[in-house]
Amino acid sequence: MGALQHHTSAGFELRFDPLGKSGQALCFPCDAHGKVDLNALSERARCDYLFARALIGRDFGRPAVGPSAG
Repeated sequence: MGALQHHTSAGFELRFDPLGKSGQALCFPCDAHGKVDLNALSERARCDYLFARALIGRDFGRPAVGPSAG
C-alpha cells in the first residue's frame, strides 16, 4: 500500500494508516514527539492532516511517529 506524503525537511513523519484494506496512508513531517507544524504545511497538506485526524477510529488508525521516508 502506498502513502501520500507531504514533505518538508524533517527527520520524522507522522503516519496515518487506513483501517480498511483499501485506502492510502497519509504521512506528514513532524518532530520526534509527533508534533506537526501546521504553518509549515501547504494548504492541501493541512487539509489532509485535519481530515486524517478527524477520521481516527473510523477510516484511519492512531497515527505513529517514525523516521522520515524521504
